[in-house]
Amino acid sequence: MSRDVAQYSRHPHNRAALLFLAPWLLGFFGLTLLPMLGSLYLSLTSYDLLTAPRWIGLHNFAQLFTADPRYIQSIKVTVIYVFVSVPLRLVLALALAMVLRRGLKAIGLFRAAFYLPSLLGGSVAIAVLWRRLFAGDGLLNLALGEFGLDGLPSWVSNPDYAVYTLVLLAVWEFGSPMIIFLAGLNQIPKDLYDAAAVDGAGRVATFFRVTIPLLTPIIFFNLIMQVIGSFKTFTPAFVVSAGTGGPADSTLFYTLYLYQQGFTFFHMGYAAAMAWVLLAVIAAITAVNFLGSRYWVFYEDVA
Repeated sequence: MSRDVAQYSRHPHNRAALLFLAPWLLGFFGLTLLPMLGSLYLSLTSYDLLTAPRWIGLHNFAQLFTADPRYIQSIKVTVIYVFVSVPLRLVLALALAMVLRRGLKAIGLFRAAFYLPSLLGGSVAIAVLWRRLFAGDGLLNLALGEFGLDGLPSWVSNPDYAVYTLVLLAVWEFGSPMIIFLAGLNQIPKDLYDAAAVDGAGRVATFFRVTIPLLTPIIFFNLIMQVIGSFKTFTPAFVVSAGTGGPADSTLFYTLYLYQQGFTFFHMGYAAAMAWVLLAVIAAITAVNFLGSRYWVFYEDVA
């Protein structure tokens, strides 16, 4: 391989290309690949940042699934969060994209307003605001009290509801998939809608037989990106629970528990093992989605 690189670099144009690629290559090897290999090594060790790593093989991985009930709880919480928030977010994003496609007055203002939550949703400030909104004396309970619903609990302090307040926050951040859906909707030829109208198709039939099939590549892309992003969610759970994952570990997201193991308990080897399990799970789910996409995703250039 080094011989091929040397031969490739002899040509002046190729040397220029390598020069422009050098920052990316340095970043990839120095900030991505080498740290990943280091993390893989640490996942096979016992390491507390203060002493040298001690090789223990697959012990960390075995302990994850056999001797750590909080790890299993973090999986349950994360699965609930991902498989509830992602569909709701995509449905809301698609619905609003359909509305914005109609050419409303001041459409640019509406697009910016709906996209704004995606810019703010991952911030600490919004998570703090969300915690206050769903507190016992928060704005939600004050508003419900005006309708005679008094004595309501603090939603973020109740184990039965805390994770669902974070689901609502995730759904509120619908702006990014909405913009992508809107771009996809604008690419659908108007002739197809005219043909459907001539055939007597109503709005519902047109939506499911024209819009959805032609939009499946965009739906698939949004699904992949939202699932990956949801598995990696950290800030809302950390802020709302003050870094504890409470109450009763009901908001103990996988990434939050990984953070606790690495930076609270200084179990860096254990945290590295958790990170590699998360990588494997995301890769497996993504692979399954790609394999299943051949049955429901339709591309115009595929016969």
